[in-house]
Amino acid sequence: MEKTARIFVAGHNGMVGSAIVRHLHQTGFEHLILADSTTLDLRNQLEVNEFFRKNKPEYVFLAAAKVGGILANNTYRAEFLYDNLMIEANVIHAAYQNAVKKLLFLGSSCIYPKLAPQPLQEDALLTGPLEPTNEPYAIAKIAGIKLCDAYRFQYGCNFISVMPTNLYGPNDNYHPENSHVLPAMIRRFHEAKKQMLPSVTIWGSGTPRREFMHVDDLADACCFLMQSFNEPGFVNIGTGEDISIQELAILVAQIIGFQGEIKNDLSKPDGTPRKLMDVGKLHQLGWKAKIDLESGIRAVYEPVKNKL
Repeated sequence: MEKTARIFVAGHNGMVGSAIVRHLHQTGFEHLILADSTTLDLRNQLEVNEFFRKNKPEYVFLAAAKVGGILANNTYRAEFLYDNLMIEANVIHAAYQNAVKKLLFLGSSCIYPKLAPQPLQEDALLTGPLEPTNEPYAIAKIAGIKLCDAYRFQYGCNFISVMPTNLYGPNDNYHPENSHVLPAMIRRFHEAKKQMLPSVTIWGSGTPRREFMHVDDLADACCFLMQSFNEPGFVNIGTGEDISIQELAILVAQIIGFQGEIKNDLSKPDGTPRKLMDVGKLHQLGWKAKIDLESGIRAVYEPVKNKL
């Protein structure tokens, strides 16, 4: 990408899109094309086509998606499938019609089969059944990967796909009911410290292992791959390291300064024993994560602690 290139970041208000915008600004890209959902409905083909015709982006980061936790995914199954299919189909087709030089599509690690071997390798895609609760979202994301590959095969479009691991960072969701595990934990330990509670209870045994990546690292990896990766298929983006939920709870408590007891509610489910991305392909391409988990959590907690 040339520094003067016109770059459309779809989904720039979200955690991922905003991180990509920050990274592009920091590295000297000035011609960013941004539009929020009040001015551009990415589910509407006519609006998307007109937007591309008028703005003529040369590069596209497709970070826009309808997202949510397990409850939302399982409750609004039709919306998660329809909205995400429409967003990616409209943007990818408009990128082809308007001769976009390159497009990067962001997927999700939920595309992998529920029981895929760990760590998750790119060639495990479509080798088994998906996790039922978020199957519609996963199917939409798989369709996005296949669309990029099909437009590359049939039309010669340089469209690539990436699959990020669990993310955290600025613009994360700290809602008490529908946030993901790390922001939920930050909020609970913060509130427990503020209220001087004697203990915090976490679900399950604490033994499941999860991988967490700072969204600024993801943005750096996406921009790196936009410059250097030009192949079909997709690339996992992760740290290549995981941590048990119990270890994570201890780390978060330490960062926040909560000195009470951490209890385990063994009546609650543990979920998948492990979810770790194989990042061998990414490392071979020449990129590795830079932000360690402790530094990353400290960096995100500092600006939000007075708002929680």
